[in-house]
Amino acid sequence: MYENAFYEMAALLALAAAGGGIALLLRQPLIVAFIAVGILAGPAGLGWVTPAGQLDLLAKLGIAVLLFVVGLKLDIGIIRTMGMVSLATGLGQVIFTSVIGFFLALLLGMSPVVALYVAVALTFSSTIIIVKLLSDKREVDALHGRIALGFLIVQDIVVVIAMIVLTASGAGADGLGREMIWILVKGAGILVAVGLMMRYVLPGVTAVIAHSPELLVLFSIAWAVALAAAGDALGFSKEVGAFLAGISLASTHYREAIGARLVGLRDFLLLFFFIELGAQLNFGLLGAQLGSALVLSAFVLLGNPLIVMIIMGALGYRKRTGFLAGLTVAQISEFSLILAALGLSLGHIPPETVGLITLVGLITISASTYMILYSHPLYRVLEPFLGRFERKRPSREITPGEGDDLGSPDVILLGLGRFGTAIAHELHLGGWRVLAVDFDPAVVTKRRTTAFTAIYGDAEDPELLTALPLSGARWVVCTVRDSALNELVLQGLRHVGYRGRIALTTHVAHEVRRLRGAGADLVFLPYADAARGAAATMLNPSEAEPV
Repeated sequence: MYENAFYEMAALLALAAAGGGIALLLRQPLIVAFIAVGILAGPAGLGWVTPAGQLDLLAKLGIAVLLFVVGLKLDIGIIRTMGMVSLATGLGQVIFTSVIGFFLALLLGMSPVVALYVAVALTFSSTIIIVKLLSDKREVDALHGRIALGFLIVQDIVVVIAMIVLTASGAGADGLGREMIWILVKGAGILVAVGLMMRYVLPGVTAVIAHSPELLVLFSIAWAVALAAAGDALGFSKEVGAFLAGISLASTHYREAIGARLVGLRDFLLLFFFIELGAQLNFGLLGAQLGSALVLSAFVLLGNPLIVMIIMGALGYRKRTGFLAGLTVAQISEFSLILAALGLSLGHIPPETVGLITLVGLITISASTYMILYSHPLYRVLEPFLGRFERKRPSREITPGEGDDLGSPDVILLGLGRFGTAIAHELHLGGWRVLAVDFDPAVVTKRRTTAFTAIYGDAEDPELLTALPLSGARWVVCTVRDSALNELVLQGLRHVGYRGRIALTTHVAHEVRRLRGAGADLVFLPYADAARGAAATMLNPSEAEPV
């Protein structure tokens, strides 16, 4: 439509911004909005863009930066700290989904090669979407959040391996064995080269250029694109090369700084990948794919969470933890779409299959977003039916009273952040017995000192309050500044018949009166309270206690 490429880009970005705003109002991931923008701006809609030229180049750069950032943030420590559950759940879900998905695709009339691509595409969940949703809900550090991050890392590793195998298979059936051997030789060579760079070159280079943050970012992008090009030239694909580039810088001291600065660029460039994907969709072909897409979407939305709950239950986790972790895999990811694009470029699958996988992505990403956002109300509805996914004694999660002698504390404190830890220490110094509860296992381990008792627990878990020794407690203190959680704590304490005093915490001044009216005896405003205390000390320095 536009003869001037700059005008075309301006119109496309304006349309993408408008679509993103609508997605934000509907609480949908931007991926859905950007694919819809591609459909609207592409040949099937307004005809503004075609999937070629500048759009294609920007899309490929976006994929390279995405894989670079994934490699950069590949924290093997999460897998190690979460132990068997990350590997068992990650690999178990991949095997279950790929095997069952393959036979399901065959039943839907697909050829074995197409069915294999579809099955593999169904196995991967979106790290970007899940981390964003868990971060918004402040559940990244919760037990189910840590487990989800662990098996997402396993999935990221598997998808890179799948890309290598599929790229090698581009040689055809006759030369597949020879090509696989040659790929392994070249792979070993590039791994050795990257390893030597990590050991002897990159630490020194990054230390020098880190004096200029702009140069550090430029070097990182150049390194990512250079290895992506090398990976493509050696027959691995650009994605594998960019992933290795990220891993090579993950061991430096600057990985967090690089990652933080590249997130915005990654999201901007990925916009063009999803727009290009939408522009490629042929609605004439998609109509015939709708039935298959609905069947496969139902399998992803129900089957993936189910297998995660089964595995985690067998490993000794509670049904609630398994359910919340399982919901995070109820969608396919941006990697599934990249994998489909790779298969199309290799001639393994037709455009109809790319459209089918994209349609499954749109359905599952949209539906799973709401499932994760409303995971706790959903659990309360389904909780009576989830008992079969939990052992009689879940050994991985010992609840209060199942092995710990918690005594009769004066104060039960929910939340061991900086504010909660400071309160617990001060109360302990005042001679009160404190039982602290936190949903981050690492925090509990760190805070488990002789000063006060610290145990694992999630205040949003309906079963937690019934297991706590509330009868002798003078106070229950919640230091988490979340309006919905405060309401749950008040309702839960009333439900179990607690008759002591309740203190809650908020960061919004107008919430104080409402929470007091709802039954709280005391409401903390940490910043305002600290400001008043600091001002009082400055106004009356002679009365201040020595620190």
